[in-house]
Amino acid sequence: MLTEPPASDTPVHATNDYRGERIPVSVYPTSAAASAAVAAEIAALIRDRAAKGQKAVLGLATGSTPVGVYEELVRLHNQEGLSFRNVLTFNLDEYWPMQPDALQSYRRFMQEYLFDRIEIPFENTHVPDGTIAREDVAAACERYERAIKDAGGIDIQLLGVGRTGHIGFNEPGSSRDSRTRMITLDKVTRMDAASDFFGEWNVPKKAITMGVGSILDARQIFLLAFGEHKANIVKRAVEGEITNSVAASFLQQHPNARFVLDPASSAELTRFKTPWLLGPIEEFGLTWDHQTTRRAVISLARQLDKPILKLTDEDYNEHGLQDLLAARGSAYDINIEVFRAMQRTITGWPGGKPKDANRSEMGASRGVPGGDIFPKRVVVFSPHPDDDVISMGGTFIRLCDQGHEVHVAYQTSGNIAVWDESALRHVDFVREFAAAFPQLGREFAEKLESNIESFLAGKSPGEPDTAELQKIKALIRRTEARAGARYSGVKLENIHFLDLPFYETGRVKKKPIGEDDIRITMELLEKVRPHQVYAAGDLSDPHGTHRVCLAAIFEALRRLSGQPWMKDCVVWLYRGAWQEWGPHEIEIAVPLSPDEVRRKRIAIFKHESQKDSALFPGPNDTREFWQRAEHRNRNTAAIYDKLGLAEYEAIEGFVRWTGI
Repeated sequence: MLTEPPASDTPVHATNDYRGERIPVSVYPTSAAASAAVAAEIAALIRDRAAKGQKAVLGLATGSTPVGVYEELVRLHNQEGLSFRNVLTFNLDEYWPMQPDALQSYRRFMQEYLFDRIEIPFENTHVPDGTIAREDVAAACERYERAIKDAGGIDIQLLGVGRTGHIGFNEPGSSRDSRTRMITLDKVTRMDAASDFFGEWNVPKKAITMGVGSILDARQIFLLAFGEHKANIVKRAVEGEITNSVAASFLQQHPNARFVLDPASSAELTRFKTPWLLGPIEEFGLTWDHQTTRRAVISLARQLDKPILKLTDEDYNEHGLQDLLAARGSAYDINIEVFRAMQRTITGWPGGKPKDANRSEMGASRGVPGGDIFPKRVVVFSPHPDDDVISMGGTFIRLCDQGHEVHVAYQTSGNIAVWDESALRHVDFVREFAAAFPQLGREFAEKLESNIESFLAGKSPGEPDTAELQKIKALIRRTEARAGARYSGVKLENIHFLDLPFYETGRVKKKPIGEDDIRITMELLEKVRPHQVYAAGDLSDPHGTHRVCLAAIFEALRRLSGQPWMKDCVVWLYRGAWQEWGPHEIEIAVPLSPDEVRRKRIAIFKHESQKDSALFPGPNDTREFWQRAEHRNRNTAAIYDKLGLAEYEAIEGFVRWTGI
């Protein structure tokens, strides 16, 4: 089960005394705690230098990762009087060409997130100039290096890391001694930036960046990484060899560099993924309880490509699990325990089976609230208008088929993910419709089409849509979502569009979660009083929407925790188009037949604006969403099959949240 991290700012582990880790690593319970810890280090430096009448020189980064640090620095400024008058800043990079007031400009980013919110003199802030002529770039880069040197060098350098391992825009191939320069962006980097520019084709192909050598000159370095999608590159940078194919690995050579992570981004590090390979697990605060045992046994079975029940004592002994045998007995006994636990996750009745409490939600006898209630009231939260059918479409359909009162709540409009051409086609339909039924307002329809065509003709890359166009795109997503839900079996009156305000900016970058978002979510929950809640726990969502939507749900549930109906409410988390829960995490595995896979595919097809080619397909994956979903579900079924369990066409997995 998934619980909330402890409410503490203390790192889970904060030393580098682990074999295989070549650089100090601090792992905090949450990204917020990690950001606050780094901000505290920066604040301490600023105050110390101010007391001595000296300047503090900061190297800053952009993107979603450091935003939490900037928010905390602003809070310290507003609430604790932290002054930035003695601070000089140098940003890592900027796109080229790029106007400083453009929506995607890193200069604009820094002004909006930090500089305009504190009293730092503008002349003390430095961002590479994206407007200079090509022939002047080299000289400008030399001036940038000289300005850093004249300031006395960077005291604290803040970094994020890209999926290619780049720091700044130092793409694979960048040398250890590289300095500030123009660089051609890697395709993966441009794809990751595509959402900010409303399409990869709008992303500049070049950027100006501080070099690896420039970064390593800083006296102290913090690299922040949050989320599952950073886990693999973090492992390569921390545990791998130093190589110019992963620029972040050069930080291993720095005397005062540290990786600052959350649990998700650290998940692939050996001490978290397979700690038994490093020594007694007690060193990591673990015991050979059921969960750790299950994870170790499944890992061993997959490593050896063996069913669980065929693992032997020799397999355990030869692969670092001698302590498990010593603690829990023979391989036979351990295998049986884990195999039966995996069997119990499989259920064709995710909402419970009538007159069979032992099959209800893993069984009421297992302590799951509301296990003996049938039928149930169910709320499926969908961050975007298609996450419901993409991520848990088979379970969604089955809950309806089995007679439960299923509600679906679309948390955001999803309007930014509609092609302009699709919107124009729908406007054309409105015009034709008005012509066929002139009493409905042909003049209005023609004026609307003229306004939209005029705007699109002069629309620049990344420019937010007009309010009219945003509304049209939202209506497209809404009608598609309604079609998908109705096909799945949801009654029309049980389809809810929350349109959470944090999302409605017209841009990929959203506002922070607010009281209105939480209030709207609470109102729906109070109205339905569900026995089951399904929510997207996929925190690898590259646009961040899933993270904010989940936070709104969690906070709403906490505030409602005292309500009588909450004692029978269970929260299940599904994952989205990018990945599935691991087999050691899954608590409910809902098997799908070939026909149910087909029905799920048709439900996804109802989202026509996302068919063939979605506007924001996610990083480095050209498959359509239905293809990703089927591959993910079939892969989970194949894993269960190889572990020696029943063979199914596909499986959707869920993890229970117990943070209420």
